[in-house]
Amino acid sequence: MPGVQNPFWKIKPIDQMTRSEWESLCDGCARCCLHKFQDESTGEVSYTYVSCRFLEVHRCRCTIYNDPYINNLTCRKISPDNIRQLTWLPETCAYRLIAEKKDLAWWHPLVSGDPDTVHLASVSVRGIAVPEENVHPDDMEEFIISL
Repeated sequence: MPGVQNPFWKIKPIDQMTRSEWESLCDGCARCCLHKFQDESTGEVSYTYVSCRFLEVHRCRCTIYNDPYINNLTCRKISPDNIRQLTWLPETCAYRLIAEKKDLAWWHPLVSGDPDTVHLASVSVRGIAVPEENVHPDDMEEFIISL
């Protein structure tokens, strides 16, 4: 259809996106904020429903994301430079999908126009995540789930 433009994520390589465009790819699922185990021999990732202590579980947002003075040693920043090495990201992650030249899901806020569709589609950790301060570290494996 004349005059209809493709969205930026379909036409721009990730290394040419502005910071704002890159940040908007985050769907707000917060799956990356869950504790996980990775099998060293197979690379297989198992997720728990235990969240990082800095995740506000209802909003699915990091409470320290924009605070440069707090150092969270367990968190890995997701960037165009490292996205292809972060194999532990869930298959639904928009950053991973775009890096793999796949399209965004219908529930992604950039597609649906609604930031709540990620929650309505039951893709986010809202309603299942348990803050890590409520779980003893030795019990973490008891909280493994399938995503």
